[in-house]
Amino acid sequence: MMRAAVDESTNPAGEGKQIADLPTETFAAGEVIFQEGDESKSEAYLVHEGEVEVRRRVDGEERVLNTLAKGDLLGEVALFRDGPHSVTAVAVDRVTLIPIPADRLENMVLTNPSLAIELIRQLARMAAGKV
Repeated sequence: MMRAAVDESTNPAGEGKQIADLPTETFAAGEVIFQEGDESKSEAYLVHEGEVEVRRRVDGEERVLNTLAKGDLLGEVALFRDGPHSVTAVAVDRVTLIPIPADRLENMVLTNPSLAIELIRQLARMAAGKV
């Protein structure tokens, strides 16, 4: 499971959070974030709050492969292989995600060797079927 750090600060009025210079997306419990086969939007998502189930259809039945929490990266496989999502992501509870555009994620990886290593490990686990 890959964890990433993002700087955050509260705005002066205390209404919501500004997370680095990136917007956030919020999903209600049970809401589908993306489905297996959906085209990637050229961004990955950092889980900021809540939990996300990662599911895949196997032998006609949808199975939970993993549950992601704060600090985990979601959607990076479709981003790096420039193809559709290979899993379905569903909010377990109220979830806040930070979309990270492909160029920004690439820059984060280039400037943070430990993030690069964790990403390589995550991709290797997924390739081995050990999500």
